[in-house]
Amino acid sequence: GASKWEIREKVWDYLEGSGLADFPRPVHRRIPNFKGSHQACGSIKELDVFQRAREIKVDPDKPLEGVRLAALQARKTLLVPTPRLRTGLFNKIVPPPDATKEILRICATSQGVKEYSVPVGLDGKARVDLVVVGSVAVSEKGWRIGKGEGYADMEYAMMVSMGAVQEDTPVITIVHDCQVVDIAEELLGDHDLTVDYILTPTRTIKTNCKRRKPQGIIWHKVSYEMLGKIPILKSLRYRERQSGKDVTLQDEHSDLANANTLAALNEKAMAESTRLQAATGSAQVGQHHVESDSLSPRLEGSGTITTVYVGNIPPSVRVSELKCALREFRAAPLRLSWQGAQHRAFLDYKDKATAESAVSSLKGLSLRGNTLRVELARNQRSK
Repeated sequence: GASKWEIREKVWDYLEGSGLADFPRPVHRRIPNFKGSHQACGSIKELDVFQRAREIKVDPDKPLEGVRLAALQARKTLLVPTPRLRTGLFNKIVPPPDATKEILRICATSQGVKEYSVPVGLDGKARVDLVVVGSVAVSEKGWRIGKGEGYADMEYAMMVSMGAVQEDTPVITIVHDCQVVDIAEELLGDHDLTVDYILTPTRTIKTNCKRRKPQGIIWHKVSYEMLGKIPILKSLRYRERQSGKDVTLQDEHSDLANANTLAALNEKAMAESTRLQAATGSAQVGQHHVESDSLSPRLEGSGTITTVYVGNIPPSVRVSELKCALREFRAAPLRLSWQGAQHRAFLDYKDKATAESAVSSLKGLSLRGNTLRVELARNQRSK
């Protein structure tokens, strides 16, 4: 019964000790590149699932460079996850119309991904026909072990959440023969991605894996820390909460009752504020108006108020929808100035640190298909 970590260490040590490891070195704590990776990648062109696929998601790891090149040469749509999912989920690689073989080779590298890609948002309607992931170790049954950070598993779960993959979307991994090892099924969790094909420099293995792949994001395994590191997760969580799903986080159970009580009080206060404004005629459609959260400290007498600009708000979004998102992302302001006709709003916070924290929290927030522009208001940036 070796653990996942022991299996990783054994594979990394063997690749380095046997001279099979390739740039970048050392391969420890990476999806390891190996001598013969391009040969292994080249055999993907013989698979029916590759030939039929129109849109392919390939991880940015070095040993998968040959698959990215094969996809571009075959004029398929190539999607590559953003590094550590910091700025979104996918980049679509768009080579120049007259791209030479050499340009396509560059497009398949990490540098090319930066230079020749455009971001694909949550509502970019991606429809992935084939998924290619890197592995540290994999078994002939399709059990897979990554480098331990969970990004490939999370990427797949996010694609399920977006509707970008289906139950039968094939998953392929590319490894050296020495990375195909026995893995006990007991080591797999319900968040672990399994694979349908394994390509090595000498073999093509069809795993016939019957174990179900992840059915979406398992929110109770997601921490606040992960939510902070992967901004797009916040938008997916907001969308799934709106659709009625339980999106309670791993470290949220203990304070859920308090959070629900606060949210209910906040909602009541906002509703009362809106009712009073409607009664005085200050909230007419398209008209600029200001709304204060009665649970927050008063603004009078404070000289440190910092304002955040929120732009690119879709015309169909109402102020109540934005307020709900602000509470969800723990970024409720002291005061909200709504300018729906100009597709923008301004949020006042008690000081610059709180405002900057709100900007960080709201990064990547998407409402009705638009990713909002969130930044310190222009007159605040030089302070």
